[in-house]
Amino acid sequence: MRYTIWFIVLGTIALTACTVASNNPTAQPTLPPTTPVATQTVPIPTVPPTSVPIQPSVDPPTSTPTAAIDPITLTYSLEKIADNFRRPTHLTNAGDGSRRLFVVEQEGQIWVIYDGQRLSEPFLDLRAQVGSRGNEQGLLSIAFHPQFANNGRFFVNYTDRNGDTVVAEYRVSTDPNRADPASGRELLRIDQPAANHNGGLLLFGPDGYLYIGTGDGGGAGDPLDAGQRLDTLLGKLLRIDVDKGQPYAIPADNPFLNRNGALPEIWAYGLRNPWRFTFDAVDNILFIADVGQNAWEEVNAVPANAAGLNYGWRLMEGEQCYRPATCDPSGLVMPVTVYPHDSAIGGCSVTGGEVYRGIRQPALTGVYFYADFCTGNLWALWRNTGEWRHALVARLNLQTTSFGLDEDGEIYLLDRAGSVYRLVAGE
Repeated sequence: MRYTIWFIVLGTIALTACTVASNNPTAQPTLPPTTPVATQTVPIPTVPPTSVPIQPSVDPPTSTPTAAIDPITLTYSLEKIADNFRRPTHLTNAGDGSRRLFVVEQEGQIWVIYDGQRLSEPFLDLRAQVGSRGNEQGLLSIAFHPQFANNGRFFVNYTDRNGDTVVAEYRVSTDPNRADPASGRELLRIDQPAANHNGGLLLFGPDGYLYIGTGDGGGAGDPLDAGQRLDTLLGKLLRIDVDKGQPYAIPADNPFLNRNGALPEIWAYGLRNPWRFTFDAVDNILFIADVGQNAWEEVNAVPANAAGLNYGWRLMEGEQCYRPATCDPSGLVMPVTVYPHDSAIGGCSVTGGEVYRGIRQPALTGVYFYADFCTGNLWALWRNTGEWRHALVARLNLQTTSFGLDEDGEIYLLDRAGSVYRLVAGE
């Protein structure tokens, strides 16, 4: 049975992302405990949407909207599609024409939703391999090969029983709704010095390569300075070719392929915990929502083919210098929008979202939606006349762990409490 939950549309405000402040190296700000966070009352802002000029550090992504976008004129609701999942962390589709949705649970199972119903048996059960004792550990994402319909290959990212990150490949069985658990093949393993900041998203880009988001290894303030180091895979966006090499190959245009002291898998660096990122293939934009430290959450938007970018952590948190207290931001990618921790209209941990390219709601075309895990704020980010504009458009009574898309480009949200919702907008 499907339900619709309605929310009052909030006026627009400046956007800034945030994470729980902590001096405890084992603090885990990305996924707070399972106890629901109380929803605070947020006053309706009266200021207009914030406009952010395109940052000069990278060439601005091109955008070709067919009409002016104004998401603040709409009301937003959530349509419940399925529920009773255990701490869901990721949702995606297989791109194979089956119209199935796949929901990842933190403890290690992946489930299929077909025509609004969860199938009775899991697609894959990795609970024996997955370690999920830490708040940010567990089975964190699944990515289907672009040719999955023909080759049956897919990839998962999880923390193992020792807490280390594993990227592994599996194949579907003769039953299209069941994977072959014996087909597992480890591609990449990353030692994790702490239980938090694991990143965790796998995503195939428009170029056909597999991108892997990794956190800085945990601990307050990036004590390893992993974000700025090129001799570690921590605090990075990685890019590998899973169709060549053993266990994979490095794309020839990876920016650090031939640099001494740098690891060739690195595509971008200077990230704290890029829990969720996405590509908009239509406008050739890569969006990265990077979870902040004590004060700011941020969203970055750059050309999808821009290689070797430095997103600034731990030199900067959001738009502010972090360590050292004074810094030179030249050459760093500045976020297109930020929001603070110390405000009711801010939050504590950004959950990166998706760009709407669906067919049901053409008024949303080209809008990137994202949320704050702690406050339930739902944000819209879009481009008009060469500027990024962003607005707080709704307050959701959810702990949004992830966004996802179906094969039609409709946007879904996962609630940590166990439900799957489809985003709906109306006049």
